[in-house]
Amino acid sequence: MSDNLSPDNDNGSWCLIESDPGVFTELISGFGCVGAQVEEIWSLETFSHLEPIHGLIFLFKWVQDDVVTGVVAPERSDIFFAKQVINNACATQAILSLLLNLKHEDIQLGETLTNFKQFCQQFDPYTRGLALSNATKIRDVHNSFARPTLFELEMKQPCREEDIYHFVGYMPINGRLFELDGLQEGPIDLGEIGSARSWVDVVRPIIEARIQRYSAGEIHFNLMALISDRQCIYERQIEALQKPDCMGTTLLPEAERLAEIGSLQAQLKFEVEKKKRYHQENMRRRHNYLPFIVELLKQLGQTGQLMPIYEQAKNHAMQRQPDREE
Repeated sequence: MSDNLSPDNDNGSWCLIESDPGVFTELISGFGCVGAQVEEIWSLETFSHLEPIHGLIFLFKWVQDDVVTGVVAPERSDIFFAKQVINNACATQAILSLLLNLKHEDIQLGETLTNFKQFCQQFDPYTRGLALSNATKIRDVHNSFARPTLFELEMKQPCREEDIYHFVGYMPINGRLFELDGLQEGPIDLGEIGSARSWVDVVRPIIEARIQRYSAGEIHFNLMALISDRQCIYERQIEALQKPDCMGTTLLPEAERLAEIGSLQAQLKFEVEKKKRYHQENMRRRHNYLPFIVELLKQLGQTGQLMPIYEQAKNHAMQRQPDREE
């Protein structure tokens, strides 16, 4: 699923990218940020195992005059907020809204994002949006996830009848929950979190209520969590269990310690393999299959196999037509 919403379209150099944890994780890494990854959330009730959760990225079908449930706070100097002024960039903008407001020992922004934040820290939100539109490094990394164009088609703005999707971010900042939506005038204050509650428990009913505002049967939603790199977490935990206890505290029984190390090593292996899979999938996304398809069709035509395959597919489609009409 991809985003295609912006208030104006005076910059056509940002491509559509998929709402996919592998894409977002490698996108963050491409910016030079270290220690972060993105995980897809399948249930609002069962993702505490991903802690620490630094923010949520919510993709939804945008509707005209959507209700703002919190207080827009455009003058918050302690929050980095940029207006969205460029087309197709709201996925990257949602990610940056979280990263540039994040302060956690697990995550280092890197030179590109640190310099960008410092450069436009004193700008107003609209000027920050313009600065982002001209941030060449960020734009190049974003566009590196563009799918190859098989055929040149005339680009157009979405019609009124077409579905339009948009990304927003949610995260805790200074004890309060904020929604970061580049189409608003500023960050939306959703209220105090409270010391006895997890911020995820506070945001859960807000997202649920937003989903319920749509018509029954609408399923075009996607929720992802910005978390600390699980590989790094497991490596630290394994290293701690393998070291002798220098603090004089009680050690785990040997059998329990070895079992815990084995469990962590299995989880570590899973994370390493997952990153390899993400990388392979992203390589396939970028690959241009058109020359292969053209050559395959030529070979099938030369060997007399193309028309029988075409007729078989045509007959199959005609047989399924009554089912689709029902």
